Amino acid sequence: MIETLTYHLCLLGCAGFGYKLIESRHSQPVRTMWFLAGFGICIAAGIVVLTPAMEVLAGPGPVFAWVAPLVGEELKLGAIGFAVAFSQAMWRGEGARLVPHALFTGATMVLLAACYALSSAQRVGDDTVFPDSGLPFALGDKILFLVYGLVSLGLLSSVFARGARHAEPGPLRAGLWLLVIGVSAAFVWTLWGVDDVRRLAQTSRIEAREDLVSSVLAAVTVGLIAAGATLSAWSPAVSSVLGRVRAYRAYRRIEPLWAALRAAVPGIALDPGRGLAAGPEFALYRRVIEIRDGHLALRAHFDPGLPARAAAEARRAGVPEAEVAATVEAVTLAAAIEAERAGRRFTPADDAPEPLADADADVAAEADWLVRVSRAWRRGTLLNRALD
Repeated sequence: MIETLTYHLCLLGCAGFGYKLIESRHSQPVRTMWFLAGFGICIAAGIVVLTPAMEVLAGPGPVFAWVAPLVGEELKLGAIGFAVAFSQAMWRGEGARLVPHALFTGATMVLLAACYALSSAQRVGDDTVFPDSGLPFALGDKILFLVYGLVSLGLLSSVFARGARHAEPGPLRAGLWLLVIGVSAAFVWTLWGVDDVRRLAQTSRIEAREDLVSSVLAAVTVGLIAAGATLSAWSPAVSSVLGRVRAYRAYRRIEPLWAALRAAVPGIALDPGRGLAAGPEFALYRRVIEIRDGHLALRAHFDPGLPARAAAEARRAGVPEAEVAATVEAVTLAAAIEAERAGRRFTPADDAPEPLADADADVAAEADWLVRVSRAWRRGTLLNRALD
């Protein structure tokens, strides 16, 4: 099950990085985006090569059994090299010195291939077995991969983390933090290779495929890195859906307050028949406007001396300080509705504060305030009775 998930995540990761390359070709330097795409495609392909699905597709045979582990490791090394090149190109631009690390990566890949070839690896069932004469080269292969991977991924994670800490809040920062977590998962995944070194030294054999822990870490690595690198492509759609959900929740939460005002001032309803048909954002906007219209219609019925008394009573009743203002608003609004029904009118004080949200506030901020007022509506009604 985990291996199947890893396989499909890798395919999705390849598609995602390919799409990112196409989507960003006009907004990012071509070289930088090729590094990012190379990183994602290499790491995903390196995992796919070692999955049972690829073995089934390639068919049984000693050639694939011997080549697959080497190709998988070489692709992972290439992925790390591309990742380092991408990070340098991102932070240093055209002045990035890419040749030294490229030579280091190339030399490591050549040494890795040489060690693997001299190890005389043989596939026996689900294990790769090494003769005594090839064991030192097999250990050198694994240790070389561990040292290169851990050093490069550790530096890469610190670079992404530094960038994420200094980035402005938004998709870029979120994407960088996803990359940090993904690269950290890759670091742990590489570190898990210490177990292979231990087993190899003790038994002269290792598993030919990724074990369960490696498969899980591989799936997490590919999923997070693909998500972080392609966040700009899919975050607008997710943000739109989340915005609709938030608007719908706010629309429902301010309903008690809106219903009370509509009962007191029926004329505030702009279009009673449409409701949510026009979408939750527009419905919330209309509901906020209707509540404000209702408040303005009741302006002459607000008792200017009530807010101070309501605030003192709320504190005596144990209302948290953060909710006192919303409770006072609910109390004064409930009292204004009752005063309108009784025909009582008041002369507003010259320094009376403007109730409800600031007129210059946006719809989201005003809706958040009205949600708090609506939550305090029942408490405000009880306090209003206590003040009568």
